[in-house]
Amino acid sequence: MSNPRIEFCGEWYDVHPDEPFYIGRDADLVIDENPFLHRRFLAVSKENDLWWLANVGTLLSATVTDDSGQVQAWLAPNARLPIVFPTLNVLFSAGSTTYDFAIHSTSDYFATSQLTSASTGETTVGPITLTTSQRLLVVALAEDILKQNSPGRGEIPASADAAARLGWTQTAFNRKLDNVCDKLDRHGVQGLRGGRGKLATNRRARLVEYAVSTRLVDADDLILLERNAAEDAAETTGNLQEPTV
Repeated sequence: MSNPRIEFCGEWYDVHPDEPFYIGRDADLVIDENPFLHRRFLAVSKENDLWWLANVGTLLSATVTDDSGQVQAWLAPNARLPIVFPTLNVLFSAGSTTYDFAIHSTSDYFATSQLTSASTGETTVGPITLTTSQRLLVVALAEDILKQNSPGRGEIPASADAAARLGWTQTAFNRKLDNVCDKLDRHGVQGLRGGRGKLATNRRARLVEYAVSTRLVDADDLILLERNAAEDAAETTGNLQEPTV
């Protein structure tokens, strides 16, 4: 079994079995100088002939999926999981920025089949379906991340900016965001339930992490934003035209 390699922002990092490989603000892989990011957040190490990904931070969590997006886990502080897929995608947020990197290895203990299906107006991943407006909302939040060509970083817009991008009122955006989060929460997706002490930024970040990592939305959906903008522009132009006499 060869050692894993980590891909981040177009660069590759080698991992060795004799010592843990740390990922964070001040680590073997420096993700960013973001003050919201732990100095050492995640660690890749070998134990009992298995490679493990561990969360060694105290506050942040990470979303981890296989390359198909069908196997998904939420890695909370002090948790760890074995690296058993050839590619493991890791997404996490610190403040308003979401980061992702990939762990590549020769491990192939488990295999997945492609079960994700999509149709016009809806996106289906297992039992979860999104309406057109719900998908627009998620794509607007994930736009910066979906535009990346390789694992890296992306900014999650504030609700007001995302609402403006879609031409919606803030009230309409918040209502649709609640609906999407409630739907995913009912399907067992952690970290989306609102309430006391639950920051809106954290909820949007978790929504983006889950949607991108499980392929609930992908880069092909970006065209929906352009279509929506064109429709809004056409409607505005029509409303501004003088009525004929």
